[in-house]
Amino acid sequence: MSSTATDVVRLLTVKGGTLAVAESLTGGLVAAEITSVPGASKVFRGSVTAYATALKHELLGVDTTLLAARGAVDPQVAAQMAAGVRKALGTDWGIATTGVAGPEPQDGQAVGTVFVAVDGPLRADSGSAGGGKVEALRLNGDREEIRRESVRSVLALLLKELAGEQTGNERAQDTERNGGF
Repeated sequence: MSSTATDVVRLLTVKGGTLAVAESLTGGLVAAEITSVPGASKVFRGSVTAYATALKHELLGVDTTLLAARGAVDPQVAAQMAAGVRKALGTDWGIATTGVAGPEPQDGQAVGTVFVAVDGPLRADSGSAGGGKVEALRLNGDREEIRRESVRSVLALLLKELAGEQTGNERAQDTERNGGF
């Protein structure tokens, strides 16, 4: 269990938010990391491991034209996966991973090319999605290292979005509930 996963579960609990995960190259590791945190059942609704490209469309609603033109390893695919799992599982937040862990390149993308995405609720102040963010990563290492860093990166991206969404009052309440840290 990582401290990032713990922080994600804690912030979602404080906010009363829910989370769903769409995974490709990580094959369920993100969901496993989240569910290793005690109390995760209060916020985590479930996950879709759409390892096969066709499932990204069938289960998550990723555009087939996009998949045909660019393949599964693409920033727009990651964004649509996050939005699709959020919609499919009825959650406030959706996160997604897609990329190439190796050993061979895929869809014209080199090993270590990864996209992580988060999709969240509309923000009242801007009218834009609280999520709707994608990060492109170029990771080094073997297959396991690439997959682990992808997990860490998608959780860090979500945590950044959740923390940025918190108001000062929510932060104060959270600090008080958690012993002042």
